[in-house]
Formats: sequence, C-alpha cells, structure tokens
Amino acid sequence: MQLKKLFSNIEHELIQGDLNIEISDIIYDSRKAIKDSVFVCLNGSSFDGHKFASAAIANGAVALVISEGIDVINNNITVIKVKDTRLALAYMSAEFFGNPASKLKTIAITGTKGKTTVTCMIRTVLQKAGVKTGIIGTLGVIIGDKEIKTVNTTPESYEVQKFLKQMLDEGCQCAVMEASSLGLKWHRTDGFIFDYGVFTNFSHDHIGKNEHESMQEYLDCKSILFRKCKTGIINIDDRNYRGVLKEHTCKVETYGFSEDADIRAENEKLISQHGYIGIHFETAGKIELSVNVDIPGKFSVYNALAAISVCRHFDISEKSIIDGLNEVKVKGRIESVPIPGNFTLLIDYAHNALSMENILTTLREYRPNRLITLFGAGGDRPKVRRYEMGEVSGRLSDLSVVTADNSRNENVMDIISDIEVGLRKTRGKFIVIPDRKEAIKYCISIAKDNDIIVLAGKGHEDYQEINGVKHHFDEREIVADILKEIGEVK
Repeated sequence: MQLKKLFSNIEHELIQGDLNIEISDIIYDSRKAIKDSVFVCLNGSSFDGHKFASAAIANGAVALVISEGIDVINNNITVIKVKDTRLALAYMSAEFFGNPASKLKTIAITGTKGKTTVTCMIRTVLQKAGVKTGIIGTLGVIIGDKEIKTVNTTPESYEVQKFLKQMLDEGCQCAVMEASSLGLKWHRTDGFIFDYGVFTNFSHDHIGKNEHESMQEYLDCKSILFRKCKTGIINIDDRNYRGVLKEHTCKVETYGFSEDADIRAENEKLISQHGYIGIHFETAGKIELSVNVDIPGKFSVYNALAAISVCRHFDISEKSIIDGLNEVKVKGRIESVPIPGNFTLLIDYAHNALSMENILTTLREYRPNRLITLFGAGGDRPKVRRYEMGEVSGRLSDLSVVTADNSRNENVMDIISDIEVGLRKTRGKFIVIPDRKEAIKYCISIAKDNDIIVLAGKGHEDYQEINGVKHHFDEREIVADILKEIGEVK
C-alpha cells in the first residue's frame, strides 16, 4: 500500500522523504520491523519508541512516524511528524486493513466490572440467532471455534484492526469488544465509530503509576467511548452515569431497575438447582421478556439487561434472546463445572477483596449448606491485597482453603502467611494446602449436599506462574483429572 494513503485522515507534516513509496506493513515494535515497513514511534509508560527508530531502520523500515524531534542518520528514510503517534497508528491501521469496521456491526463495552460477561452474553444471543459474531477482550479473540490469546483486554489498535479484518474474512457480521479505560485513553479503539457503546458500572480500580492518576481521570477515559459511538447504552442505576455521558455525541438509551430506564428489570428471584445457580427476571419498557440466566447475582441481571438492550436492535427473535441468556457460559466468571454429587462447584476470577466480597455475598443469598472458598493471592503485588482477601473470605465463608495462585517471584508460603493475617482477624475456619491441585481435591472430597465450592482467583487463566515461569494449569482439566482419580479409587 502507498504510504500516502495511510495518512488520508491524519494531520501530518512531511519532514523528509517521499510519501509515494510502497509500504509492506505497519510496525510499532522495532524488533518486528521488516523490509519496506513503516515504524510508528509510540510513547509508553515505561518506554519511548523514538529511541528505537535506528533499530527499526536497521531491520528494514523505510519510513518513521514521530511526534517529537529525532536524529535521523539515514537521508533515504521518509519521516512524518504527527501530533499523537498512538492516534496516528489507529487511523493508519484502519486504512491498512481496508476499514473493516465499516462492514461490520461493532459494539464496545466499557465499565469497571461486567465487560467480559456482557460481551459473551451478546455473542451467545447473536450466534443463537445466526448472526456470526467475533469477540475481542479479556478471554482473547474468539472467531467461530478459534481462540487467539492476547496480552491486553483491549489490544493495540493495529491488532484490533487486524482482528476485525480477520472476522470479516471469516464471515462475521458483528464484532463485540471490551473497551478498557486504558484502551480508550491510548487510542486503541480509534479509527472508526462504534455502532453501539455500553456502560456497565463504575467503581474504584486501576489507579496507579502506570494506569490512571485519579478516579476522575479514570471516569473521563470511560466517557471517551460515548463520543465514539452512534448509540450509547447506559446503566442508569449507576450514580456515575452522568459523568460517563459528559460531552457525549451519541444517541442515549438506558437500562436498570429504575422507573426511568428505557428497559427495566422487574420481579427478580433466585434460581437454585443442582448444577444451576442463576436468577430470573422480567423486563418492561421498550421490550418485554421473561428471562432466566445461569449466572447468580443481581449483577447478572444488569449484565443481561445490557445484552438485551444491544441485541434488541438486531433483526432477531425474542426467543433467541431468551434462549441465549439461559445458555450463556462465561469462562472463569462464576463458571459452573459439571460434577457428580449434589453440590455446586464454581470457578471465578475474583482475585481481590472487592471481587471476592461481591461473589461471596451473592452466593450467600442462595443459602448453601456451606460456602467453601479456595483461594490464594498473586506474588509481586501489594501485601495489603492479601490481608484484605483473607479477611473477606474469613468473614463470608464457612471454610477457607488457602493455597497457591500465581506466586510469581515470591515464596508461596510467605504469601499464605500474609493471607492468614487477614483470616485471623475473623472467626472463620481455614486450612492451608499450598499445592493448588491438592487443595481442589480436598474441597471435592469433603463436599456435602447443597454445598457451594468456589475456586477463586484463576478464572479463565490456564496457567500458574511460579518463579517467573508459567506452567499449564487449567482448573477445568484439574477437576476432571481429580474426578477420574477419585472414580478409579472407588
């Protein structure tokens, strides 16, 4: 593709060289530069791409995109200056891949919690109705039966455009993605306008040196989506919804329990059966449905309302919406694992005190015989998180089983000792079993009728990181192996 075409929608200044040259690819990692590529110098929280321009040229780049002064040692290199290289990368990538979003229905979900679940709900409903839909998010990229792992919830803009093109090539009609606050802040979702943007909720998270400097800045970044979508679908029950809509340019629709919501939930009630812990509710307003969701908790109603609010805009039947929500499974999000016996085993990603409190409080509402929580804590993370997790589990669980998580570069027993500090502030019973597989086996072996066992912390992850090395560890496989071992012993 001609370099000039990549800049058709970007303000730019040609510093030197020729814009009419042919470009083989767009690169933002100098190590991946190839012959005739253009290298975009991105600035990150801990690096400056401008410092790697020479390395990119050495590897074959014939053009540079910069946002600040740079010493160019090769006069044959084309150099283009832009105001923001991240923004430029988004528009360049969209053009390079043929603007695939213009040929898809695109949906973005933002919010502190619920993004992964809502994307999966929307995809399940639309696929049920015959609308092939791809996902980009925490679970990776999902296109048909293919799953591609990604590093970030919202990948860099080049990858976003590449995956949208791949979805289009493989027959997708719709793409739904998680738009993280950092993804929005760093222009990863730029280069096109979403058809629908969804706001789930807002709470304290992602404040720190390499993330957001304040809660206000975090909220401001969430609000970006509603200047980059045609229709904004908002949880009106969240007190921050007005802040999210600051300077919005989209049409606005709302959902929630509020009488003012365009689509509101009514008559919710818990459903508890062997292997099915969920919730029932009905909707009123712009669509009237009677819905069961096989995921527990009031937050599941909110997530389902978000999905309904999007899916009703598609030419699909109400039955597809009802059936899809009743069948949806979200990997690692209060995920029910099939087991023999009259108890329930769940896998969840809860890995801090807030998320643990949310899930354990929710499960308490189902009045289990016992609530057993297996968990650890991540190494190389603030110790206070461990104390808080211990205290929450000790307060809300009938039994806490303390074990390994991703210990990373720390000794797992040191981490467990910190968790015990929090546990000992409560009257909760606990047992320490450092080996996570043995801990899971113990939970299954002691299970009684109507117990709920939660394996917390790993969720969708399929590895354990120990001493800086990732080892394969998928809790679904672990449970299956344990059940086989128990069966052979019997």
